[in-house]
Amino acid sequence: MHQSWRQACLRVFKQHQTFLQPCHGGPWRVFSCSAVSLAAQKRDIRMEDYPCEVIRNFSIIAHIDHGKSTLADRLLELTGTITKQEKGLNQQVLDKLKVERERGITVKAQTASMFHDKNGDRYLLNLIDTPGHVDFSWEVARSLAACQGALLLVDASQGVQAQSISVFHVAKEKGLTIIPVLNKIDLPAAQPEVVAQQMQSTFGIDPADVIKVSAKTGKGVEQVLHAIIERIPPPVGNPADPLKAFLFDSSYDRYRGVISLMSIQSGILRKGDKIASCFTRKKYEVTELGIMHPEEVPTDCLRPGQVGFVACSMKESSEAHIGDTFHRVGHPVEPMPGFKPAKAMVYAGVYPVDSSDFLKLEESIKRLSLTDRSVEVTRETSSALGQGCRLGFLGTLHMDVFRQRLEDEYNADVIITAPTVPYKVLHRDGKTSIVSNPTDFPEPADFASGGRAKAVQEPIVKASIIVPEKYFSAMMELVFEHRGTDLDWQPLDVAGEASGDGRVLMHAILPLAEIVTDFFDKLKSRSSGFASFDYEDAGYQTSDMRKMTFLLNGKPVDALALIVHADKAEAIGRQWVEKLFKVIPRQLFEIPIQAALGGKIIARRTLSALRADVTAGLYGGHYERKLKHLQNQKESKRKMKRVGRVDLPQEAFFDLLSK
Repeated sequence: MHQSWRQACLRVFKQHQTFLQPCHGGPWRVFSCSAVSLAAQKRDIRMEDYPCEVIRNFSIIAHIDHGKSTLADRLLELTGTITKQEKGLNQQVLDKLKVERERGITVKAQTASMFHDKNGDRYLLNLIDTPGHVDFSWEVARSLAACQGALLLVDASQGVQAQSISVFHVAKEKGLTIIPVLNKIDLPAAQPEVVAQQMQSTFGIDPADVIKVSAKTGKGVEQVLHAIIERIPPPVGNPADPLKAFLFDSSYDRYRGVISLMSIQSGILRKGDKIASCFTRKKYEVTELGIMHPEEVPTDCLRPGQVGFVACSMKESSEAHIGDTFHRVGHPVEPMPGFKPAKAMVYAGVYPVDSSDFLKLEESIKRLSLTDRSVEVTRETSSALGQGCRLGFLGTLHMDVFRQRLEDEYNADVIITAPTVPYKVLHRDGKTSIVSNPTDFPEPADFASGGRAKAVQEPIVKASIIVPEKYFSAMMELVFEHRGTDLDWQPLDVAGEASGDGRVLMHAILPLAEIVTDFFDKLKSRSSGFASFDYEDAGYQTSDMRKMTFLLNGKPVDALALIVHADKAEAIGRQWVEKLFKVIPRQLFEIPIQAALGGKIIARRTLSALRADVTAGLYGGHYERKLKHLQNQKESKRKMKRVGRVDLPQEAFFDLLSK
């Protein structure tokens, strides 16, 4: 039986191999599970034909929603990398995730190689499309490390925004050549001349160097291609030198393991080469390599200045350290300066709605974190929610995107606790600990004389806000409401200052805990959507932070613990007690809902008990007959309250934490 089953399997396998064999003895065709149907037909690519002199590595940087992905679509069409549709437009070709297409934002930086003919020479253009939101600034920094130039894209109707300034300075620090591009000039509200003057006053860019385009219609995009070739310098590298490859990004394939994106600095990398990491000292054999065109296209080698993917049987994603340098085994090289590791700014607990699904959820989080290296994952247990994971994110949008990807790609139903930030606890013995879970935060008694804790420091950020002048006072109130300090401002539009239509650039120091709640929603609401916001890490400062616990029938619920500032403790306590009062189902005994700071109760609501009408069957007689029944019921409920236990259902947690 075993032998016959084996023979049947071999016959099916041989038939499958015969079906896959090429008709004319050519090379095997490589299939990609994520292939885009819009990709043009590929031909054999000889990487030897593209020395450093004809290579241009560039990135597109801009504020969110300024048209980076749309411009990338037009560039791919003009160079013939993807076919132009007869009806409609190619939209967000490089945005491959479902969440990116639904939200219209770029979450993951994507690479595409293009070929363009100019003056009889054929150029290789390596494009990296980057995210625009501040939460994904780490992606932008990694992408720029593999480039020699950048397209600074600015919306002609919105002007220079906060993230535009941030990414400009990042590109300048890395010594990149900046090509200013004004997008959306076809809109009725576009003011290209005014915005060009803004770019001159903000960045020192000559308005004559600004290229005016409409990425949607394709107008002026041809000039962008010419500027990339003429203005951006080619990379420098010698193919005769020892191999030096710079790893700037990676992804995970369940069949091939880790797929690394590398920029070749010197030497030549070929299939079958033995390479080693400068960081881990581990050795690998290159099993596949090529370029992204825009999907994976295998090539015979990668040469200096070229950017491509490399598969080398790397099993664990943790082995691919971003910023690592690879060299040929036996020929060590000086490693290149790497990156600062991604620093989690926001932490939250993730639990399954059904506690029996924890193992499935944990496996889903591990798989998803293989494609998102910036997420920190640790196990944790809650007495109310059961087993779950504590995750660290780069920001609240990053957290929301991760949650949506869990639901879309793995069909996971999850509960996410209130986001917290990492606090630094200074102990009296001189030690310092980082606390991101409210249940691990010291109690008020620990700060008293003789206690183990000395002080608490909270993370702060340097915030930049660009807002029209007429909303300036509203923004000042918002900053001070969220404990902002060191407020400074300056006019951004010199020409519009006299008319009152100009904009103001504000700088302030804000606690990170104030930003991860509803700060951004209030910012957009009070500025009618015109304000833009950006921030960067500014270290820690000492603050009066307290641990707030919530008691149901006198027993604490650890999953609802919060870390709040002493000045806002009472207001937050009352707000959460009201929320709990609305979502907790009534019991047969009354339930006191309390918010406490240590041993002090600062807010309370009492949920009345469900009562049966014990006097319904009584009629006539003395009133003491009814009173006796009521007294018995009252005594029974007192006993129930003493021994009763309130279990907050998962549905109540979901309703509470999703608001």
